[in-house]
Amino acid sequence: MTERKYRSARKKRLINNTLVYVILAILAVIWVFPILWVVLTSFRAEKGSYVSTFFPKAFTLDNYVKLFTDTSVLNFPQMFMNTLFIAVCCCILTTFFVLSTSYCLSRLRFKLRKPYMNMAMILGLFPGFMSMIAVYFILKAVGLTEGNLIRVALILCYSGSAGLGFQIAKGFFDTIPKAVDEAALIDGCTHWQIFSKITLPLSKPIIIYTVLTSFMAPWLDFIFAKVICRANSDQYTIAIGLWKMLEKEYIDSWYTSFAAGAVLISIPIAILFLCMQKYYVNGVSGAVKG
Repeated sequence: MTERKYRSARKKRLINNTLVYVILAILAVIWVFPILWVVLTSFRAEKGSYVSTFFPKAFTLDNYVKLFTDTSVLNFPQMFMNTLFIAVCCCILTTFFVLSTSYCLSRLRFKLRKPYMNMAMILGLFPGFMSMIAVYFILKAVGLTEGNLIRVALILCYSGSAGLGFQIAKGFFDTIPKAVDEAALIDGCTHWQIFSKITLPLSKPIIIYTVLTSFMAPWLDFIFAKVICRANSDQYTIAIGLWKMLEKEYIDSWYTSFAAGAVLISIPIAILFLCMQKYYVNGVSGAVKG
């Protein structure tokens, strides 16, 4: 009797596991399907946005070549370099702001600590683009909406509010024993020395997580870039360039190049995630460091 119950329970577990695997496989196909479509479209030889078949009838690399050679209408290389410069600068500033703010809120005790944390939590409930118009007119008043200063304006927009996104990093710093800081203070270290020489070396997961997220924000953003750049085509970012390719005067000749551009801009982020996935997961979960 006991053996029969064991076999029955084992059979039920096997059926449940099979069902779970089937569901996960279906979800994986649904998730991969749009990516596969974009990749295939990027190699499609037929022009235009409307075709009768899912798989291309002919394949070509001309769509990728066009992005870097046909710069008379849409200068993709310049857009790529503009975005890369902005993303790298924002990544450095945002990472410093987030880690510094998180360390202070985790280790220091001061009068406005809790009110600031509550205020940051409330402000985090509202999307950033609600302040878009106000931010634009402030930047315009100080002369940061023309010429190369547009890049400075975008860097300020993306990194200016970075200190409000301290929650994950603070939770990570909370897992580091405070006894380490106390021992360093007894030895004569300042808080800056503790932060830079003790805490940061123990915090590689959260540093990598912060670097990845702070790099992705300006790399993929469209709303703020579009509002601030306006008609200054020499300052366009990749997101604006890809959007321009889908406008009615360009979509027929640039549609497949749009897909090629979408594939190209996803490659650096995909490589970063694959190489740093281990540290990224640890940073999100707030794992205890060894």
